[in-house]
Amino acid sequence: MTGSRAPSQDTHSQDIDHVASVLVACLPALHRGLERRIAREFPHPRLPDGQLALLFLVEEREGVTVRETAEALLMKPNNVSALVSQLTDLGLLERRQDTADKRVAHLYPTPLARERLAEARLLKQAYMARALRTLTDGDLDALGAALGALVSLPPRLHSPAG
Repeated sequence: MTGSRAPSQDTHSQDIDHVASVLVACLPALHRGLERRIAREFPHPRLPDGQLALLFLVEEREGVTVRETAEALLMKPNNVSALVSQLTDLGLLERRQDTADKRVAHLYPTPLARERLAEARLLKQAYMARALRTLTDGDLDALGAALGALVSLPPRLHSPAG
C-alpha cells in the first residue's frame, strides 16, 4: 500500500491503467485493419485523414462554419480553410455564404460526398459485422455493454479535464 491509499484504490488505478493500455493498442489496430480492407475494395481514391475527418464532421453537423470545424477538429482555421478548398475542388463539399455575415461560410456535403461516405461506412460496418460474428456470445455481450462507455470517451479526451 502506498501512503494513505487503500488497496482498492491501487487496484482500481491498475485496472484503469490496464484498460487504457489495451484501448491505446487495440483501437488504432482496429482502425488500420478496417482502412486496409476499405483501401482494397473502395472503388474511389482514398482521401487524406484530415479531409475525411472534415467530411464526416460536416456530414454530422451540416451548416457548421470553418471556425467551428477548426475547433471541433483541433485544427487552425487556415488549415481547415485549405481542406475546405481542396474538398470543394473535388466536388465533395459546398461552401455557402452566411446571409448575415458575408465573411462566414457554412459547410455542407455534396450529394457525391454523401454517397461515398455512405458507401465507405457500409463497407466498414460489413467488415466489422463479419469479425464480430466470429466472437463468442460472452464477448459480444461484453462489447455491447461497453459501447456506451466507449462512445462517451472521445469528448472526454478533447475536454480540458480529459
